[in-house]
Amino acid sequence: EIHQEAKRLANNCQGMASVRTLNVGDVAIDVVRVRAQQTVPPTNRAFLLFGEHSRELISPESGLHFLRVLCGDVPLPPGAPEPASVLRNTEFELVLNGNPQSRRHVEAGQYCLRDNPHGVDLNRNWDVNWQQTDDDDHESGLNSGRWPFSEPETQIVKQLIIEFAPTTFLSVHSGTLGLYMPWAYDDAHLAQRNQKSMMQLLKEVDGAHCQCPFGAAGKEVGYDCPGTSVDWVFAHTNASYSFAWEIFVGDDDMEKNLRERWAEKVREGGQMLMQTGAHLGHRFFHDFFQQHPSDFIHHASLANSSVTLLQTGEIDEEEDCLEFFNPTTEERYRNEVENWSAAYLDMAVHAAAITRSSSQEPFNKL
Repeated sequence: EIHQEAKRLANNCQGMASVRTLNVGDVAIDVVRVRAQQTVPPTNRAFLLFGEHSRELISPESGLHFLRVLCGDVPLPPGAPEPASVLRNTEFELVLNGNPQSRRHVEAGQYCLRDNPHGVDLNRNWDVNWQQTDDDDHESGLNSGRWPFSEPETQIVKQLIIEFAPTTFLSVHSGTLGLYMPWAYDDAHLAQRNQKSMMQLLKEVDGAHCQCPFGAAGKEVGYDCPGTSVDWVFAHTNASYSFAWEIFVGDDDMEKNLRERWAEKVREGGQMLMQTGAHLGHRFFHDFFQQHPSDFIHHASLANSSVTLLQTGEIDEEEDCLEFFNPTTEERYRNEVENWSAAYLDMAVHAAAITRSSSQEPFNKL
């Protein structure tokens, strides 16, 4: 369905969009490129990755709606910048379904399925501070693969990223609300290159679209998160901006509680800490993330949390997983895809503007 809709949209996008498919073994992944027909090349190249975790259906759905917005197939979300103006300065590549085989299983009712068909968490399979997981990790729902880029899905996406050479990268998830920048692999390192610009961009997007935790991912509540796409892109390409966003959590009450608790932490001194360069893994934020753990930054220390049991799949009620990671009413679905489509446009606008107005710091790999 995603493949067919992407093809339909590309064929009706005023000549701006194209779809190609890359294959490794029996895995096929589509990438959609959207670029305005103009002689001056855009200053910003944004690569958006959706659906690394198959149970997070809202991630690809938000990407598909975003493509519809770019192509003029649906009305522009309220307050969003005009796609034509965005495309003057930004071209996009969209991987709408980064875990296609497992996605089919989720659509068939396996709503708790996170990993690829080999049981590997694709967001632990990237070659940046990659760590081999053991049997205990596997039991808690963590499997980084046999070696970095052992999985066809990550091999394909890596190739696409290298070929496109993005200046902005975003991986989209669900399971809580949060806007993250490098580094995710531990809490001892904070990204130095372009740090202030990344933090400023996240602050702008957060104020308009999330009102949730934003900043350097760290290892939140004592659990390292090695081998992620967001860290690999920032470490091994010249991307100025690399982000991972979590865009949905549970029911309205859960979302309201998260936002209220985060606002309280900010008032109590969290804003000052972030302005001085603190990680979200700082001990000041531990109690917040114990109550509202991240699915992108996966925790081992919260084994008894009902949220973590859902995230690791140890609670196997399929309907609970569906409702935790995805909106299940038409109204909330529409609100989410419109809000985050506008956020993706805003991200592109801010990234392009900052890129044009400020000189970027030199690129240094890890």
